[in-house]
Amino acid sequence: MGYEVRTSVFEGPFDLLLHLILRQEVDLWEVSLAPIVDGYLTELERMHALDLELATEFLLIAATLIELKTRRLLPSSSDLELDEELLRFEERDLLLARLLECKTFKDASSTIQSMIARASLSVPRLAGPEEPFKSMVPDPLERVRLLALRDAARRALMPRPTEVVDTEHIAPIRASVAEAIVEVLARVPAGRSMQFRDLVADSSTRLDVIVQFLAVLELFKQGLLDLEQIENFGTLSVRRLVSDDYALDEASVADWDEPATPPSEARS
Repeated sequence: MGYEVRTSVFEGPFDLLLHLILRQEVDLWEVSLAPIVDGYLTELERMHALDLELATEFLLIAATLIELKTRRLLPSSSDLELDEELLRFEERDLLLARLLECKTFKDASSTIQSMIARASLSVPRLAGPEEPFKSMVPDPLERVRLLALRDAARRALMPRPTEVVDTEHIAPIRASVAEAIVEVLARVPAGRSMQFRDLVADSSTRLDVIVQFLAVLELFKQGLLDLEQIENFGTLSVRRLVSDDYALDEASVADWDEPATPPSEARS
């Protein structure tokens, strides 16, 4: 049974005091320490043996309360500032945390004690099945050696090699932007227009369409083509601006078909 507290603002067990403080139904600063200490000393004289758990719980809470009340009674040359006011709230939170921690361990010990009491009422079965039932279910480990189990576990836990699919026999799909530029210039005469949809009508794959679009963008960048699209996602019109003898920037065109340099080679 827990220690009973009797003060002007509270009367009851310590567990209930903790519960009320946590719910802020009892003002922490109005709890008088003198009746609590006197009652505790009287309880010690009445008890034949010291309850270590009860004494620890009482000393923890009482020591914290004494420390907090002592700080409030110390004389001060000036009024409390904001930092000191906040410090008092932090001290109160610290006390609540200690009380909650104490209650948590007390509840855990009670739960473990009840589990031990229930476990003491049962006895595990140490004998095997009775003779009439032994032959009904075969023993899966009858002829299995311990070393064989170890080897099987080692094989099961051993990382398996990742299967690699050989793709060397697959021919890479190559598409040349430079060739697409030549084709666009050949299909769109100077001063004429063509819809991009008609320009890629003969393309069989999506990659061919992408290459044709890159070629159109490159020619637009060099000023050979003009692009017109009235609305979003609408029809794209391509118009040739210059004659066939216009000098094409072949260096920019060649950059499209150069393979990308791997990062390792670029750093070297």
